[in-house]
Amino acid sequence: MAQATHDGSQVIGRRKEEPMRALFIGFYLAAAVTATNAQEAPLTADIQIDVVHYWISESESAALDVYRNAWNSAGNHWTDLPAENEAALKRVVSERIANGYPPTVTQWNLDARATELPDFGVVQDIEALAQRDGWRNVLPSFVIDLISHQDRVYFAPSNIHLENWLWTSQKVFDELSLAPPETWEEIFAAAERIEAAGYPAIVIGSAPWEVALIFHNIMFSTLGAEGYASVFQGDTQAVLDSRMLEALDLLRRVSRFVEPSAARAGRTWADATRRIGRGEAGMQLMGDWAKGELASLGYMADRDFGCVFTPGTAVTHFMAIDGFAFPLTTRDGVPDAQRTFARMVLDPDNQLAFSRRKGSLPVRADIDPTELDRCSQLGLQRIRDESHHDGVQSRALPSHVMAAWIGTLAEFFEDDTISSRTAQQRLSQIVSEG
Repeated sequence: MAQATHDGSQVIGRRKEEPMRALFIGFYLAAAVTATNAQEAPLTADIQIDVVHYWISESESAALDVYRNAWNSAGNHWTDLPAENEAALKRVVSERIANGYPPTVTQWNLDARATELPDFGVVQDIEALAQRDGWRNVLPSFVIDLISHQDRVYFAPSNIHLENWLWTSQKVFDELSLAPPETWEEIFAAAERIEAAGYPAIVIGSAPWEVALIFHNIMFSTLGAEGYASVFQGDTQAVLDSRMLEALDLLRRVSRFVEPSAARAGRTWADATRRIGRGEAGMQLMGDWAKGELASLGYMADRDFGCVFTPGTAVTHFMAIDGFAFPLTTRDGVPDAQRTFARMVLDPDNQLAFSRRKGSLPVRADIDPTELDRCSQLGLQRIRDESHHDGVQSRALPSHVMAAWIGTLAEFFEDDTISSRTAQQRLSQIVSEG
């Protein structure tokens, strides 16, 4: 994949996907002869697992500690294998699979392309566990769809992220008597007031994907659900729509309230988030992992920061679901350990604790919403209110196309000599050549 994710990673593009695909196919021949339906035996203490992940920011690591501590407190052993980003994780996993020594557990984004793992036959089927524990009774149908392949469950989902949030500094907004913005024009009006008061109005890090995330929110608000979906389904005429030009014009206006790239060099989304919590800046457009970072630093919703959804967006088009995959292996006892891990992930108490630290929402529909903060309660309510969950995310585009798309948006954002029309033409060409 070629899209960058909120940890600043770049997802593997076409040239990297092809060798990984070959590795998976090669391993399939070896995996095909392993027993994938072994009977579960009683488990003893000191179960050894190794877990590959890229949750390495302060809040992400704190969230993962929920699972680490639960596993280790049961008398088992967890070997941590952190990767720099999603691309690095996929390299590690594919190389270990190819070398015949796959990890026990790997973090995995549960998007439409996740089905390649079960399709190639390189991950364990945990359908029996899902049936026994009644996952289909406690997980929303759209989650079940993402963790299943050919009506069998293969992944353990950990949480739901919503990417269309506007975070505001309570200190700055109180000082300036600003109300939470409900339209893009209100965002710009607030930005002018914040800037005039001597604060950075809108903060971001230095990663190109942050610009793309902002633009996708804007694009949905101008094109609507149908136009937004058409763009990410590769419709070049949708990219050339006049409303797309309007979206690029709005992105240009956002760029004028953001510090120059030289001032942001080396900074991450988490650095920007911390400035919101400390009351040093006004607003940040970022997914709800920002709330996890704020919580990890002791900041609280409605005391230190505020939250509203980005104007004109629908959460069903901006959901991202995290989870875990379980590579097939011939190592004794590992399939049982993998199923035990999957059950631990779906434990209600772990679901609640993980989401509180990660800033996300639990995947279980039976979690008491009063146990969550106002922002999370608002997110849950929006998910339940929006009747369909067939939204199209930017990951629907081929990976190499998404890499070029993100790069073009970032270049436009940083260089105000590039016109909106020029950027639109470049985006159209990228989609047409994809």
